[in-house]
Amino acid sequence: MLAVTNKTIKPSFVFTPDVRVRSQVGFEPERRGSHPYLGVDFRTLHSRAESAGSIPARRVRRLFSFQRHLLSSRLLRGAPHLNPLHILDEDYCGQAKCMLEKVGSWNFDIFLFDRLTNGNSLVFLTFHLLNQYGLIELFQLDMVKVRQFLVLVQEDYHNQNPYHNAVHAADVTQAMHCYLREPKLAQSLTSFDILLGLLAAATHDLDHPGVNQPFLIKTNHYLAALYRNTSVLENHHWRSAVGLLRETELFSHLPAEDSLSIERQLGSLILATDISRQNEYLSRFRTHLDENNLCLGHASHRHFVLQMALKCADICNPCRPWELSKQWSEKVTEEFFHQGDIEKKHKLEISPLCDSEANTIASVQIGFMTYVVEPLFAEWARFSDTRLSQTMLGHLGLNKASWSAMDPEASGSSEEGESEPGRATEEPSSRALSQGSQES
Repeated sequence: MLAVTNKTIKPSFVFTPDVRVRSQVGFEPERRGSHPYLGVDFRTLHSRAESAGSIPARRVRRLFSFQRHLLSSRLLRGAPHLNPLHILDEDYCGQAKCMLEKVGSWNFDIFLFDRLTNGNSLVFLTFHLLNQYGLIELFQLDMVKVRQFLVLVQEDYHNQNPYHNAVHAADVTQAMHCYLREPKLAQSLTSFDILLGLLAAATHDLDHPGVNQPFLIKTNHYLAALYRNTSVLENHHWRSAVGLLRETELFSHLPAEDSLSIERQLGSLILATDISRQNEYLSRFRTHLDENNLCLGHASHRHFVLQMALKCADICNPCRPWELSKQWSEKVTEEFFHQGDIEKKHKLEISPLCDSEANTIASVQIGFMTYVVEPLFAEWARFSDTRLSQTMLGHLGLNKASWSAMDPEASGSSEEGESEPGRATEEPSSRALSQGSQES
């Protein structure tokens, strides 16, 4: 447990509109708002210098957005509002509050919740969970800083991305909450573990460009060079999250070593979502289960289980009810095909799953379920054999059957490559899914 004190610590990282000062400890976080990825030539630099002495328009927009959010958030707290120009209609706010009472339900409709909160699902849901777990009070967090941090996180997701946007982050955070309530985890996780899990879920795809790592590598994007072609997106998500933590000084009241510990462990969780390392984590998880040697009394084992929980939350869409799962499938495939269109435009090799002329939503989803989702959730069910796990596997089977009915040819090819049920394979199609998948 972190030692929480009232001691004020000067932030080791100072942000100004145009200047970043490197911390004497830790690392330098990523700068925000400099990567308008889509619809541009990726072989050129994207950053644009701000006019000297001027306040960036993005910063001004954030200030206004935060003020609007503070006003609307009074409704969720039940406090009276003086200004009638709030962004949430009272009827909609009441429905959103009712939905939050069932935030632990696996049938939670994040799309409806996002509409009811006027596009602020990530802010409202994450703040509610932090408060529900008692983390704001326990860690003596400043509520204004918490709200500011969450608003900035939400705004740093790209709404133009069909899939990797703030709604996906809110969905993953809600799924993470469901897993944190599972008996094995609820009985063993500390408040610090829960705080890390929720923060990692909310920020795990922060500033996602809507394209995958191989795309950044083959277009010589500077992020690929910065992270040496290794977990490029995940490193960027992590360091972007750290940048916001330091800018808002959310943990500035904690001892410096505790703040750095939060940053490092947050990175460890986010880096675990790298789909190219799927078999590595799955094999380790399977070995623990085969040998029955997971001891949740050990911090390292709890952290590993949190990594696996986040991995499950990140790709749980095929395990949701069909009405929700189908929407996510359509959105992620749209994002795949958008990348393929950019690759065609620049005469680049089209990435796996991104050619709209060679793939369908059904074929993409059947392959993804067969080679990535089923092996992971089969092992999770071994670890946590609960009603929720059986519900997820049930939805997964029904959803796969629904897609198979739409594309029997894709279903047949996936079954030929499948060996032992629940075991990851290394067929060519599996490797292609790892390269082309952006559901992480």
